[in-house]
Amino acid sequence: MAKLKFAFYWAATCGGCEEAVVDINEKILDVVNLADIVFWPVALDFKYSHIKAMEDKSIDVCFFNGAIRNEENEQMACLLRQKTRVMVAFGACACFGGIPGLANFTNAEAIFKRVYQETPSTHNPEAVVPQEDFETEEGRLNLPRFYDTVKRLRDVIEVEYFLPGCPPPAELILAAVTAIAENKLPPVGATIAGAKTLCDECDREKDKKVVTEFKRPYEIIPDTRKCLLEQGIICAGPATRAGCGQRCINANMGCRGCFGPPEGVIDQGAALLSALSSICEIKDESELKKIKPLILDPAGLVYRFSLPDSLLKSKRSVISG
Repeated sequence: MAKLKFAFYWAATCGGCEEAVVDINEKILDVVNLADIVFWPVALDFKYSHIKAMEDKSIDVCFFNGAIRNEENEQMACLLRQKTRVMVAFGACACFGGIPGLANFTNAEAIFKRVYQETPSTHNPEAVVPQEDFETEEGRLNLPRFYDTVKRLRDVIEVEYFLPGCPPPAELILAAVTAIAENKLPPVGATIAGAKTLCDECDREKDKKVVTEFKRPYEIIPDTRKCLLEQGIICAGPATRAGCGQRCINANMGCRGCFGPPEGVIDQGAALLSALSSICEIKDESELKKIKPLILDPAGLVYRFSLPDSLLKSKRSVISG
């Protein structure tokens, strides 16, 4: 039987998802036996011309990681969609916008001003910022347009499957590859992970204890047997899809929420806020004022990975809406 053809690409992301592919260790040999990797710019020397020259739908599966931050990201997403039969949103950034999506609390102009003018280590008296096109000695240079908001992969192209995580764990990557090889993929649109919340799978003791204060992880040594939330450590488990193997929780750290919302939840941040409210004992405004300062950057906390995936989507959409 002819080998499958895989492609890997990254857009607005940190590169951790590319590392996750290598983290399957010797199992990468099984992938190589199963499929030829015909496009992987981070590992091999590929040019735009190479992908453009490929026949449409000649790539069986493309694992696309990263959010859509600029014009080049979107152009490559559209080009790879044209060349690919099955598109997989690979990792939290492609699935939900990820940490780059937190930029949606501001806009491109403010980001450029902060990065290129206001940071303590920046010396830029002429206030030079990236331009979409400018003249050089060799002629006019065109750069990709930097979008005002970060988008999910599904916002610009059709996506068949979603493989979440920051990054996706090796066992889920192997499960997805095995399902592809054996032609046992779930229905189109499915998320290759658990269906329940992480809380549902967590085996820590839950006593329905009321929380009167929150602490950051470095401030206490949590009991490894008891629910982190009930010990005052913020954990996104009640609002996060299961399937990660409880890596953070097993390390005695609260879940960060990188697997996104579970089935039936349309706004992960709102669900987490609701969960936090339900365990707090707040009888009056004075008690609220005591708890509120203990949660640093609440918007960034509850939407760490999913702001572009939320009902809010961005500061701009809230103002215009």
